[in-house]
Amino acid sequence: MDVLYFAWVRERIGLPRERVVTDAATVADLVEELRAREDRYAIAFSDLSALRVAVDQDLADFGTSLDGVREVAFFPPMTGG
Repeated sequence: MDVLYFAWVRERIGLPRERVVTDAATVADLVEELRAREDRYAIAFSDLSALRVAVDQDLADFGTSLDGVREVAFFPPMTGG
């Protein structure tokens, strides 16, 4: 699947997107796999309350299943004005 990173998540990881092969069942499982990769991922995913996630371009939560998913995106909460 494609994993996309936006704003400060992208800055901390150093990539805008990457192709990930995973057996993760949920977004939370994917996050744990990514955290275990390197410190830069551990830092980017250290506070999940500061992150939002979209699965196949729909807002989702970290318990969302990854079955059949093609794209997961991580980004900080958006504010309006």
